[in-house]
Amino acid sequence: MTAFPRLAVLILTALPLAGCGESAAPAPRPPFPVVAQIAQPQSYESDITLTGTVRALVQSELSFRISGRVIERKADIGQHVGADDVLARLDPTEQEADLKSAEAGLAGAQATKRQLDAAYERQKALLANGYATQAAYDLAERAQRTAAGSLDVATAQVATAKDALSYTYLRAGHPGVITGRNIEVGQVAQAAQMAFVLAQDGPRDAVFALYEAAFSRKLSTPEIGLALVGDPSIKTVGKVREVSPVVDAKTGTVQVKVEIDPNGPALPLGAAVTGTGRLRLDDVFILPWTAMSAKDGKPAVWIIDPADKTVHLRAVDVARYNKERIIIDGGLKPGESVVIDGGKFLREGQSVAPREGEHS
Repeated sequence: MTAFPRLAVLILTALPLAGCGESAAPAPRPPFPVVAQIAQPQSYESDITLTGTVRALVQSELSFRISGRVIERKADIGQHVGADDVLARLDPTEQEADLKSAEAGLAGAQATKRQLDAAYERQKALLANGYATQAAYDLAERAQRTAAGSLDVATAQVATAKDALSYTYLRAGHPGVITGRNIEVGQVAQAAQMAFVLAQDGPRDAVFALYEAAFSRKLSTPEIGLALVGDPSIKTVGKVREVSPVVDAKTGTVQVKVEIDPNGPALPLGAAVTGTGRLRLDDVFILPWTAMSAKDGKPAVWIIDPADKTVHLRAVDVARYNKERIIIDGGLKPGESVVIDGGKFLREGQSVAPREGEHS
């Protein structure tokens, strides 16, 4: 067989095969049915409950003003004391000796003053009658003034010595409860060293440790519900009085003080309490948990392009995960269509047939 007939046979054989390939091309896939929801910003409220302790609004660290050896301690932790109650006493031997020395100096200054006052009056009378010189009078006057100054110094020294003696007594200064102690009998206490901690009577605070992230939300009501852990039937309310500007380096929390309503039931110092507040997030998007997907290890949702009905995966910021719902505060725009059901079967750029739905 020549080359030409062989080429003709190959061409005739290939024609039917080519026709078969064209007729077997796959038909385009129909849009995938999904359920979608229009993203609308709204407010979201949730309760937060923490455990804290009851403390006095004012706590004082009491200390001696002078150094000395403790010879008596009259107060202990948990004891209620009055404003003038003596909590501890230092050895007063040195202060008593200083007071006696100052009093002796005062007595000498008073005697000298009286003597020089008399000399001055005598020189004054003699000068008036012409029996004394001006120089003698001036000398008596200067001596009198010097004695008056020495008397003032001696008087001040006595007052200082009396104050120093009174400092050997440590008094409460305010009525309250002793919550801390750092001295014992026989110990040498240094001036300004903390001896007792006094929780003053009066207003009380409930103190909580709160994570800094919680401050991204606002309280929907200013009142915080409070209840004793030991007896939840004892309830009252309070308002946030102080938020520490410093984050605790060890726990990563911020101290929050809630002023307890003075008209409510009394909560004992040191008692454990629960505080419940209602937090509000504004301009967030609430979606069912079925809308959640992931992109590069981060939360994401499928967004439907309104132009061609194709889907695209977009990362979002989730503020809170709730039962059957997610609260999104970043990554979405109002009016966008989000796939809330059927997203696990989608791929990037896939065409979909959305059906609007609500997730209860």
